[in-house]
Amino acid sequence: MCFLKNTLFIFDIDGTLTDSVPMYLISVTKSLMALGISDIDTDYNNYKHHTDSYALRYNYERNFRKKPPKSLLGDFEEHLIDQMKRFDPVHEIEGAMTLIQFFRDNEIPFCFATGALPKPAIMKLDQCGIWYDTSLLATSKTHESREGFVMDAIDRAKTFYNKEQFDTIISVGDGLWDLKTAQNLSLDFVGIGDKNKVRLIENGAENCFSNLTAFKEWLI
Repeated sequence: MCFLKNTLFIFDIDGTLTDSVPMYLISVTKSLMALGISDIDTDYNNYKHHTDSYALRYNYERNFRKKPPKSLLGDFEEHLIDQMKRFDPVHEIEGAMTLIQFFRDNEIPFCFATGALPKPAIMKLDQCGIWYDTSLLATSKTHESREGFVMDAIDRAKTFYNKEQFDTIISVGDGLWDLKTAQNLSLDFVGIGDKNKVRLIENGAENCFSNLTAFKEWLI
């Protein structure tokens, strides 16, 4: 397992570590409505970027034919928190909490890259009891594209673990967009879950696991 100490794992959050996708998409829609955006494209899976910041800009421009003010992203984030509080706390994807603890116990480098904004991402991790350090959390607050915040996550991990480079970088996610981002950045990829497993394999994913427990056993 020593070779893993210079391998970086980048974890997606929604659908990979936290069972939060349906609740969160409803929260996104209602938060956009709270900002006065009425004509909302709710076909989120077909967005150019699967990120909160893109969802806000795209729908704002769609409604008002102009760019949103910079302050609106912060307002959107607060509305998301308010909407999430109206739901029961989310649960972890089975095995997520123990997997992250396994990485910590064995000093295996990891970080988080999520299309969510920081406060909602932290709320979901907290509700699931999953350890994190905000220094390792890259979000769509600063990068609208997934490639942007995945690169940010890598830079954060280099600083956190005091490493100039990693021998291998592996992106861990459940969605086709996670795979495409890894391919665009020439990163290795591990797929989690059965929902998108067939599509992931059809699009070039070589390592896919039905659950996080099977992924952990593969590592060992």
